[in-house]
Amino acid sequence: MEFKLSEAFEVLERTPATLRALLDDVSKPWERGTEGPDTFSPFDNVGHLIDGEETDWMPRARIILAQGENRRFEPYDRFRHKARNANRTLASLLEEFARLRAENLRTLRSWKLRDAQLELRGEHPSLGPVTLRQLLAAWVVHDLGHIAQVARVLAKQYRAEVGPWVPYLPVLTDHEVPRS
Repeated sequence: MEFKLSEAFEVLERTPATLRALLDDVSKPWERGTEGPDTFSPFDNVGHLIDGEETDWMPRARIILAQGENRRFEPYDRFRHKARNANRTLASLLEEFARLRAENLRTLRSWKLRDAQLELRGEHPSLGPVTLRQLLAAWVVHDLGHIAQVARVLAKQYRAEVGPWVPYLPVLTDHEVPRS
């Protein structure tokens, strides 16, 4: 499937509501469950997505569009959310994520990007040159990856409870070596 900004919006707009549908008012064991040490819980996933709204996708898009002398992105701290959200509730994170995403998508729409702009380049600190098109496509895939991760982590909380069905439930056997 070829990247089209209008289709990217279809996913990016739905992510906050999807996460809210999965996580709103779930009990602590569901929101804080993980796949093991140093992995993300659903709570962590939402915090991480907030960080992306604040310090990753749109700031990097602005760097690319500015086409200034320095097009190198700031390194992204994947774990900033841990300290930032230590005393927060999941409900407050879901609300903040929805608000930030709506603001970012309003801004992105206001840019009325053309194909030529989507081909402009910035520089990722470890990946090297990337286009705005690639950055925006990665944003969509990143969202879908974290939605899948949330669902997988939720499912794995009952891994020991499903008895002999484990081999028939791939969500339980995917990512045998968990990662955040």
